[in-house]
Amino acid sequence: MKDSSLFAFAGVWDRWRSPAGQVVESCSILTTAPNELLEGVHDRMPVILPQRHYQTWLTAPATESQRLAELLVPFDASVMQRYPVSSLVNKPENDVPECALEVPSPETQGQLW
Repeated sequence: MKDSSLFAFAGVWDRWRSPAGQVVESCSILTTAPNELLEGVHDRMPVILPQRHYQTWLTAPATESQRLAELLVPFDASVMQRYPVSSLVNKPENDVPECALEVPSPETQGQLW
């Protein structure tokens, strides 16, 4: 976010029992079409929920699936920022703060400021 505020992704979680009897906990982050800021990066983006919808997402019963589906839209690009990061982010085992550090973009590397 441009203001460095926290944000929340829409996700789903479940606990279920496999045919072998093992209890499995699984989760997923939901995606939607990219907004204007991200459409040049990827063909989808995580669903980012506006804070006013957190309670609805967390407490609405499954019977309100249409109401919840209406929240699965691209987030307002005007309040977001994007910047290049290291290819370190390409491996899930690299769960380190350095993944979020801005790096010079290939277009600006070598330019003098």
